[in-house]
Amino acid sequence: MKIRVSTESGSVLGTCLCTVAIMGITIAAYLDLVSAQNASVARSQSWNATIPIIEAGIEEALAHLYQNSTNLAVDGWALSGGNYCKFRSVANGWAFVTISNINPPVIYSRGFSPVPLKSGTYVDRLVRVKTQGNNMFSKGLLTKGQITLNGNGLVDSFDSTNPAYSTNGAYTASKRKATAGVASNAGLVNILLTGNSSIYGNVATGPGGTIGVGANGKVGDLAWMADGTKTGIQPGASKDDMNVAFLDVVAPFTVGSPMGGASGYQYVASSSGNYQIAGLTGSLWVKSNVNAVILIDGDINLTGQKKIQIDPGGSLQIYMKGASAKIAGNGVVNQSGSATNFFYWGLPTNTELTVSGNGAFKGVIYAPQADFTMNGGGNNTEDIVGASVSNTATINGHFQFHYDENIGRLNMGRGYVAISWDEL
Repeated sequence: MKIRVSTESGSVLGTCLCTVAIMGITIAAYLDLVSAQNASVARSQSWNATIPIIEAGIEEALAHLYQNSTNLAVDGWALSGGNYCKFRSVANGWAFVTISNINPPVIYSRGFSPVPLKSGTYVDRLVRVKTQGNNMFSKGLLTKGQITLNGNGLVDSFDSTNPAYSTNGAYTASKRKATAGVASNAGLVNILLTGNSSIYGNVATGPGGTIGVGANGKVGDLAWMADGTKTGIQPGASKDDMNVAFLDVVAPFTVGSPMGGASGYQYVASSSGNYQIAGLTGSLWVKSNVNAVILIDGDINLTGQKKIQIDPGGSLQIYMKGASAKIAGNGVVNQSGSATNFFYWGLPTNTELTVSGNGAFKGVIYAPQADFTMNGGGNNTEDIVGASVSNTATINGHFQFHYDENIGRLNMGRGYVAISWDEL
């Protein structure tokens, strides 16, 4: 008996086997593609997840620099290889952060994020952040909001610690510098009005802010200001990148010693210490070599011949709790020779500060909730030496505002701020 194999049946079987093989290869390729795609997506998700981990490490480093500027080897930070280091757990990942032991410091933050479905596998990214000091007195005149300079005023700078730019620590016009920044943190139209004032330095606003300059107003460096053909703002002397945090003032104590008066003065500080008074309507005298800190619960209102007098070698810090401070009369007679020997700190309840009178004002003002007004008198030129931070600022009459660069060097900053971000 002969068995006959149909060629047609063999052909069908071969076709089926080929089709199954092709389908198998296709499915295997597809599964491999899906697997690769899933791995890619998982890795991408892990890659992106490292950013908040890195940012958390940087934020902790900046906070650490602010809170522990004099001793970084605390709160879990350890000195290793010349850098301060810390491991920080964040969600399912972690960050390794270092702060370089230089000034200004450089922060390195390496973030590690786990890869899904791959136990023990992490994606890591490294970012380097350069910083700069965020000194509260880096500008001569800084506000949250409106700045209006009326009249034909002058704003310039000097350096009380450098004899090339001062005379025995005092301002001298022939030794002036042009580093007096006038800036508003707000980004509104005409948020800074310079009028016809001469500003030896630069001006700045918040993002989108604009500056109004009078017909005879000038802003720029020494050469620009000396050129009689120049008016307006020198190219490069104006920016709109202000972004500053204004921290509230906190009183350094709740109860201070009472003060008595003598020799025609309402209050006299005869010895160093913390004092507390209800208000100030008469003259205040800080004697030589006395360092006084005074908490004032009520208003200040000095008129006539009233004054605040600081003798040579003395210093005064006023923490103003009252709503209004009006310093007229003979103003602040700061015989100590330095603006840094008189600080006016406005608590959040202090909303008004007016300085006027016949005497020069030499001191440093930080009153972020106060509307600050400086009034020049008639045809007399009033000198204001120091630095100021306030809510708004209005300057009327003939005035000269001299910013002392030494104030900007004081260790009175708000830590450091990031100025660059580079992934390595």
